[in-house]
Amino acid sequence: MPRKLVIVESPTKSRTIGGYLGDDYDVVSSVGHIRDLAEKSELPDDVKKSPAGEFSIDIDGGFTPFYRVDPGKKKVVADMKKRLKDADELYLATDEDREGEAIAWHLLEVLKPKVPVKRLAFHEITKEGIARALQSPREVDMELVEAQEARRILDRLYGYSVSPVLWRKIQGGLSAGRVQSIALRLVVDRERERIAFRSAEYWDLQATFTAQAGPDAGRAFVARLTTVDGKRVASGKDFDDRGALKGSTVVHLTAAAAGALAAGLASAEFEVAGVDSKPYKRRPAAPFITSTLIQEASRKLRLGARDAMRVAQGLYERGYITYMRSDSPGLSGEATRAARSQALELFGSDAVAPTARVYASKDSNAQEAHEAIRPSGDVFRTPDQLRAELRGDEFRMYEMIWKRTIASQMADAVGTTSTVRLAATSAEHHAVEFSKSGTIITQPGFLAVYEESREKARYEEDDAVDKADDDRLPQLTEGQPVDVADLQPLTHATTPPPRFTQGSMIKELEDRKFGRPSTYASMVDLIISRGYVRVDKQALVPTWLAFAIIRLLEEHFGWLVDYDFTADMEEDLDRIAQGDMARVDWLTRFYFGTEGAAEGRAEGLKNLVDNLGDIDARAINTFQIGDGIELRVGRYGPYIQRPKEGGGEGEMDTASVPEDLAPDELTVARAGELFENQGGDERALGTHPDLGTEIIAKAGRFGPYVTEVLPEGSKAKPRTASLFKSMDLATVTLEDAVKLMELPRVVGKDPESNEEITAQNGRYGPYLKKGTDSRTIDSEDQLLSITLDEALAIYAQPKRGRGRTAKPPLKELGVDPVSEKPIVVKEGRFGEYITDGVTNITIPRGTTVDELTHERAVELLQEKREKAPAKKTAARKPAARKTTTRKAAPKKK
Repeated sequence: MPRKLVIVESPTKSRTIGGYLGDDYDVVSSVGHIRDLAEKSELPDDVKKSPAGEFSIDIDGGFTPFYRVDPGKKKVVADMKKRLKDADELYLATDEDREGEAIAWHLLEVLKPKVPVKRLAFHEITKEGIARALQSPREVDMELVEAQEARRILDRLYGYSVSPVLWRKIQGGLSAGRVQSIALRLVVDRERERIAFRSAEYWDLQATFTAQAGPDAGRAFVARLTTVDGKRVASGKDFDDRGALKGSTVVHLTAAAAGALAAGLASAEFEVAGVDSKPYKRRPAAPFITSTLIQEASRKLRLGARDAMRVAQGLYERGYITYMRSDSPGLSGEATRAARSQALELFGSDAVAPTARVYASKDSNAQEAHEAIRPSGDVFRTPDQLRAELRGDEFRMYEMIWKRTIASQMADAVGTTSTVRLAATSAEHHAVEFSKSGTIITQPGFLAVYEESREKARYEEDDAVDKADDDRLPQLTEGQPVDVADLQPLTHATTPPPRFTQGSMIKELEDRKFGRPSTYASMVDLIISRGYVRVDKQALVPTWLAFAIIRLLEEHFGWLVDYDFTADMEEDLDRIAQGDMARVDWLTRFYFGTEGAAEGRAEGLKNLVDNLGDIDARAINTFQIGDGIELRVGRYGPYIQRPKEGGGEGEMDTASVPEDLAPDELTVARAGELFENQGGDERALGTHPDLGTEIIAKAGRFGPYVTEVLPEGSKAKPRTASLFKSMDLATVTLEDAVKLMELPRVVGKDPESNEEITAQNGRYGPYLKKGTDSRTIDSEDQLLSITLDEALAIYAQPKRGRGRTAKPPLKELGVDPVSEKPIVVKEGRFGEYITDGVTNITIPRGTTVDELTHERAVELLQEKREKAPAKKTAARKPAARKTTTRKAAPKKK
């Protein structure tokens, strides 16, 4: 019986769609991209030796790429070809963005179907959504493919040209990417602002006021000083980052001035100088697009960018929400009607907007997805209806998306904002005014369902008196006297620019038009996973390694990390996707340069790399801290140095810089402390009961440890021991130190062989040793507590691997579609990892074993396969050069 073959890119998506289509359809997954640019080792010999071999791109031949089927996808491709032989139609149902369109095109290039081909594009994986897609198939959009290919080729040229310079001058294994480097520069620039920041102190007054008469007599409220002699009192926003006052139209109160003013108002009589009221109206936020979803997930759900997209993708592939990569906030007619109908049913007619709200993207190039992220279907399922199906982050994210969608079609929140001003004259004849604002919501409208969160503003705390809040003020009239109490001066200090969080970073990338919605999460995750940036209480803190990378790029590849250039590049990719710009012309200008371009860009990437000149690696990796102190980015991490006092020429004091010390915290004073402690904090623990030497705990380059302090002039080597991972430098005791310094510990003797068994801590963790036979043990704490009987029981078990006893898997996750082998989670010497018996991948930072799903494990394994170098074989068939002739895309009407 004839069958229709449907190819999607995700195993979960294939199962969900297969459940809707029925027996006439055969739904399979490509598990992402099946082809990519070849590595040099995979090229034919003649190409390998030609200029095209450097990038696997024939630059002189119109930037023609050399593709190869991913080695890990050969079984997947073979299976699809086998199924295609029994099919009478082929449906390509990959995602509708550039990457999805490119996957569809690569499938055509590799499978070479002889049956009719139809391209399906749907925004939601529901029975209705799939039926609509089947009724209106289209052809592969070659303009989108051109844009994706241009981006991929440019990224290869950029990375393969610039990254080797980083390897030679900073550190091996570093990478430079078109948008990755820009994201890293944003983080570094913000830290530079924090380093240059100088705090300013300013004061104001606060008092508690109580109405003497009227309907609200006796009701108290707190107000802050706003003006003195008609001039506004300075707040945080009135100072620049150097601590200087920006203008002369404000009054800068010092501690003495604030104290004198408070004393002068101690017996002053206050009255109401004015009550200002105005209508309050607030519109609901637009439905989610990719960037706003990640931002809100960061603030409300405390999810990192990658985790947020992982959860959203799972909801999409299982049919709960529409496509999660979108830059359009618009809703379809069906979705608008569904949201309004549900809001009417749940909250009544007064809570629904009089007419349907229409949302449009602020970005004129938003075109890769045609609808916002919303619950799927023509009738939305409420969160309560899905409590049995969704758990944890999936449920919370669906609930957030549902609330935001429903709220977008609800009425405005309406109320009144009132500001009361209270005046008095001090004993020194200074006219002052205090003020307080409050908002009363009379019709909550959309606020009954959802309120958008936001990042804390830089001056929010300082300017709280100017902000409206939900405190209800007493009813007051102008001229009415009020009682005052608790009048006191308050001190404030300006704060440095806040570091980016993952959410605010993505907003910045979106505002500057860097990258696309589909790249935001991976972009931020990449600079974190590579160790260029660490996350500290949600804030992105750059490492000194990041400073060195950005300095080299700025000084020698300036226009490549120029903010305007990167934004222009994204617009050019959009033009290629719209058919308004030729891919080859654009790549030619980028690589070879063009006359009349902005300064620096005219030379092109090739000329820039060919004429770099000498780069002083030492200067790139050295940063001045002050007072002759330098920070160096070394092979084993950052360290500081200064000339040794009284030492000879070239003799230096050095100290390691702790990983958790942010660059803006490394002041001259802090550096001095590090020198005194030789790289970290130091604690005296007491005297060793047997050795009689002083024992201290301190931080070193390779972690915290305990050591003894030997008498001056002693030539003996001090006994040292590293702290267990479960121990803390701040709380380790003398008793702990004594036990640590006794390691390795003799557990006892094997009664059969009479060999001594010792418990030791090694490079790969704790273990037992008996002669040449070593066995791993579960925890460091066992080093101090394991008994002879327990040790003998371990040795009685069969030896496997490198002396380790095999442990059962931590979790089983089904079968991998590529290797067709079971996927399990195991605990290894370097932490927990995923394996199918062929490919291993460490569980990403921030992900727990319990959170891992089959789909996520498949994705991670595939990513590892794609990054792995191809294995050399004795007789490799040369990769074929791409010779496909493309049909010209029809002009859009």
